[in-house]
Amino acid sequence: MAVLLTKHSKVIVQGITGNQGQFHTKQMLAYGTPVVGGVSPGKSGSSVHGLPVFDTVEAAMRTTNADASIVFVPAPFAKDAAFEALENGIKLVVMIPEHIPVIDSMDIVARAQELGATVIGPNTFGIISPGEHTKMGIMPNHIYQNGPIGVVARSGTLSYEIAFSLTNGGFGQTTVVGMGGDPVVGQTFISVLHHFKEDPDTRAVVMVGEIGGSAEEEAAEYLKSFGKPVVAYLAGRAAPPGKRMGHAGAIIERGRGTLESKEKALNQAGASVVTMPWQVVDALREAISG
Repeated sequence: MAVLLTKHSKVIVQGITGNQGQFHTKQMLAYGTPVVGGVSPGKSGSSVHGLPVFDTVEAAMRTTNADASIVFVPAPFAKDAAFEALENGIKLVVMIPEHIPVIDSMDIVARAQELGATVIGPNTFGIISPGEHTKMGIMPNHIYQNGPIGVVARSGTLSYEIAFSLTNGGFGQTTVVGMGGDPVVGQTFISVLHHFKEDPDTRAVVMVGEIGGSAEEEAAEYLKSFGKPVVAYLAGRAAPPGKRMGHAGAIIERGRGTLESKEKALNQAGASVVTMPWQVVDALREAISG
């Protein structure tokens, strides 16, 4: 079983005629994702990889009954694209672009909450459910396989490395969710962990965190009643204080969001915290058997 994204989802691609939209639509289709169309203003009547292109989300939904959208439009227009999807009833929006202004991200997340929709990102690699052969994102297709492990990550590249090591170690995945690396994102560790807690096929969870912010400490409180094994890896061990490393959200300010505080909180909550990505598989095997 998967969380948030299944083979029954009907996906449209906003920005499908751009280079990134075209490339990743082809990859999503190759994986088996039920992409039903795309949106690109002024391009109605054309097609991309055999999919119809519409001028608006409203027109796309009227024809395709889509319920999910992945956004590949440039950052200055991302808020308009997200609002168009949300206001027309899309229930799952994956925001790929980075450099979206923080105030725009705040507005997107707030509107999604008002409408009961789910936003993943911004600045995310997306979401993939290997057992459903369905993905909305930019992750490589071949490194995932179906299995009982849920993965939630702030970092894309690290999540790829860890997912591939899980696959090679015999641990497939139910769903892998990229929260996004910006200071304001639609999902928290807690919101994704709640989905994994409710999913009977997810036996254990891997968290991929990093320095900056308080998401991991907040998740640690939730883990005390989670009831499933959790292995955590935190990036940024060698980062100098006050330096941003990779993501806009990965910055330590006034002693808040340090690696030490996160590891302490997660350990106290019963998670197995590893110091290197390649230690995840052994720690997971031990946590499950224990």
